[in-house]
Amino acid sequence: MTTRALVVGLGSIGQRHARNLRALLGDALVLSALRSRRAPRIVTDALDGADGDPERDCDGGVFTDLSSALATKPDVVVVCNPSRLHVEVALAAVEAGADVFVEKPVSDTLDGVGALVRAATARRAVVGVGCQLRFHPALRRLQEVLAAGLLGRLVAAHVEEGEYLPGWHPYEDYRTSYAARRDLGGGVVLTQVHELDYVHWLWGLPRSVFAVGGRVSDLEIDVEDTASMLLDCRVDGRPFPVHVHLDYLQRPPRRACRVVGTDGSVDIDLLAPALTRRDATGRVVEELAFPGFERAQLFVDEMRVFLGAVADRSAPPVGLAHALGTLQLALAARRSLESGTAEAVPATVDWCGPRQRVAQTADATAGRATSERRTVVAT
Repeated sequence: MTTRALVVGLGSIGQRHARNLRALLGDALVLSALRSRRAPRIVTDALDGADGDPERDCDGGVFTDLSSALATKPDVVVVCNPSRLHVEVALAAVEAGADVFVEKPVSDTLDGVGALVRAATARRAVVGVGCQLRFHPALRRLQEVLAAGLLGRLVAAHVEEGEYLPGWHPYEDYRTSYAARRDLGGGVVLTQVHELDYVHWLWGLPRSVFAVGGRVSDLEIDVEDTASMLLDCRVDGRPFPVHVHLDYLQRPPRRACRVVGTDGSVDIDLLAPALTRRDATGRVVEELAFPGFERAQLFVDEMRVFLGAVADRSAPPVGLAHALGTLQLALAARRSLESGTAEAVPATVDWCGPRQRVAQTADATAGRATSERRTVVAT
């Protein structure tokens, strides 16, 4: 069966998703694209830029306006334009009858979110959000360790991600990228929302967040480049502090997670990648190196699972309800940066009125914490 896919935006992530769709679907894919800048540049999985035609594999056509692109009746729309524009495109795609994969974050505001949820619910559309760290082998092992209660009563978690923004895409001026511009939805909290996503996945949505940081460097940007956040999560009904640090400044880059419990600890280097688990005496009881790991595989895996959810009409791992909870957390963190005080994170939001609610459930006993955020539709 043929799948018609429209990729909105052919920058680095749009090109990556287009390649992965072709690799996964082969000749069963009819690929089209919606573009505005139409830069003649190929960006590889290693983020190297070279002159070339990124439209060469678009056998379904290349469009410059959304209505014409949606008139081709795509089965799947992959939204890869700047964050500020995500909801507008996703809503139009759902209303046109497509299932939608949205790059993180869903948006940089809550404007239009209710309309998107209502449309997705009414049309029973599958909507997934790109948070590929969910497929990282070290984090998946951490989730297993937590579920088995191997760390005892959880004490604290420390999450860190830092990378020098001008080095992300050496082929372009960092000052023009969406990550550097408020008008396009940039800033380190939203751009690097992956860490907040997996905190939400592992320990549920925090009650509140206190953030310190802002624009502390001389980078020519108008958004925050640093944010250190203390999240008030709950495990077994008690406070569980999670510290998340994000920045655009570290050289060399660092991406790490440490979880401490009464019976041991886990340290993860997501870039190596590697995982080390110690018992309460400090003795190493588990050490994993993940030979053969390739970062590019994370994007392949998330797209494969999304396409599977479309085929099965099932919920993707990072669905719209969960992603909107993470967005609420990120926006609360940005409010805290500005206010200098802790900001509450809404536990539930009635996006659609009485016929739908967004609910969170948590099972957390003896150091075991799992959470699920789901959309529940009343019949």
